[in-house]
Amino acid sequence: MLNKPTDYVASLAKGLRVIEAFGPQSPSLSIAGAAAASGLDRATARRVLLTLHREGYADYDGKFFTLTPRVLRLGVAALASLPLSQIVQPWLDQLSEQLLQSCSVALLDEGDIVYIARAAQKRVMSMGLMPGSRLPAHCTAMGRVLLAALPFDRARTLVEASDLAPRTRHSVSDLDEILRRIEQAREQGYALVDQEVELGLRSLAVPILDRTRTVVAALNVGVAVTEEPADAILQTYLPQLLKVQSALMRAL
Repeated sequence: MLNKPTDYVASLAKGLRVIEAFGPQSPSLSIAGAAAASGLDRATARRVLLTLHREGYADYDGKFFTLTPRVLRLGVAALASLPLSQIVQPWLDQLSEQLLQSCSVALLDEGDIVYIARAAQKRVMSMGLMPGSRLPAHCTAMGRVLLAALPFDRARTLVEASDLAPRTRHSVSDLDEILRRIEQAREQGYALVDQEVELGLRSLAVPILDRTRTVVAALNVGVAVTEEPADAILQTYLPQLLKVQSALMRAL
């Protein structure tokens, strides 16, 4: 809690806003682009970017800035210190080995999911996922079970504020249909997404609950598309996901 103005470091806040301006859709930013994305004036954005470059957190080619791997220290250290990620990682590793599929755990952050733990097998997605990666909640299996744990009005507000543009030809982009599927996830206790994030990928997720049965995260398995119907993976993978869900509920 801030007690006085001197407790707030405005320059740090501005620096964080510039770092957050970078993302999958904007991996490289000019000074003007960073200013527009962060809401800062060009002079401030320039100083922040040049400081990041001097400290080794950004590369600069004379026009565009790109974050360097050094910036991962800021997020990975924090994620690694989360008790939840430490607790779930051994379970994820074991589950991934049993299923021979990639498994992940994510949290909800406004309209996105944020990966906090992952155990990868063969690469199904073209995009590389790791702790700290973000995806839209409304079109992901983990996102839908996490949205399902919220009051309906809150979930609707988050979905309405999201970019509902389809990512693939299978994506659901109608608001009412997305909300219906979130409600379905609430009733069923799991969510199944078929190629809505990326072609060739199906994902099945269940919520992770603590001892009070409060949803604290989501657990998923991602599998490649086969000729079988999408719901065929329920019989194969859902029992194992529910088994880990039950075990984690006793541990949290």
